[in-house]
Amino acid sequence: MYDTIKLEKSMYNLTGKSFSQALEEMDPTTSYADSPLGKLDAFERQLKRFDIHLNGPDCDRVEKFFTTTESAVLFPEFIRRAILAGMRDSILTELVAVETKTTAPSYTPFSISDGNSGFSTTTDEGAKLPATAITLASTAVSMTKFGRLITASYEVIRQQKLDVFAVTLRSIGMRLANAVTKQALDTLYNGTTPAGLASTSTGFGYGDLAALYGKFTDYDLTTVITTPELLSKILAMSQMENQRQGKQGELLLPFGAKLVKSSQLSGNKIIGIDKRFALEQISCGDIILETDKLIDCQLDRIAVSVSVGFRTLMGDAVKSISWT
Repeated sequence: MYDTIKLEKSMYNLTGKSFSQALEEMDPTTSYADSPLGKLDAFERQLKRFDIHLNGPDCDRVEKFFTTTESAVLFPEFIRRAILAGMRDSILTELVAVETKTTAPSYTPFSISDGNSGFSTTTDEGAKLPATAITLASTAVSMTKFGRLITASYEVIRQQKLDVFAVTLRSIGMRLANAVTKQALDTLYNGTTPAGLASTSTGFGYGDLAALYGKFTDYDLTTVITTPELLSKILAMSQMENQRQGKQGELLLPFGAKLVKSSQLSGNKIIGIDKRFALEQISCGDIILETDKLIDCQLDRIAVSVSVGFRTLMGDAVKSISWT
């Protein structure tokens, strides 16, 4: 049962397993299928075991994690989850079609080539079918490390409510993800040949968005990413006056593409993608924390880092506009 598991620092250092994965193996959620505890994951059941409340009117303070040596083992995972929640609040999730995990500092993907024959090419009886070749790419994707050093002693944060501390960590995670997003957008944009404006005399207009939509043939335009300034101009266009919103307040263009802004995109640039096929994110491991120091209350600083890389999957699933 969850209340008899021995929690140890070494659970953070298992090869090929995160702390949560190790905990889930020791206390499978499937064992609680007919119990209210089945609505919790293994980490959340440990919070319940040590009566640690992360929010609500009974929200505890940071020092509650350090009531026992075993409950202290949970603290790095609390930090990791709060930072990860912030990273998921960024627009990065709107860009990535698939995430690949690796343990190496570089990653060799495959490349795809349709040769000289399109998919509309017909084949006579007995003739060879047109070929699509999938081979290893000639260049590897290198991982880039993004990180932040959070200076905060245990004495400073011990009396802070956990919900307030979690919001602070989420904010750091979101801004860290924004830095990662810049690399993702650069990868997408640099893999295209940007089109210019339809009319340089009248400047940027709705016709340019419609032209971008028309450039997608085999793929669909699902997402349009631009700067906050250009997004405000798009929203002021007459074509957007009666435009409906998507779920949770999402901004939709008249042809159905989601409109997303990012301050990580600079200048007069607009990127259009088919989110299902455009971008692969390669992640080297998980969010890295100095777990031993966190568990031992040596909180002079908290080092947080992630190592990621990106590549365009299907070139025709990405188009862009740029002008001066």
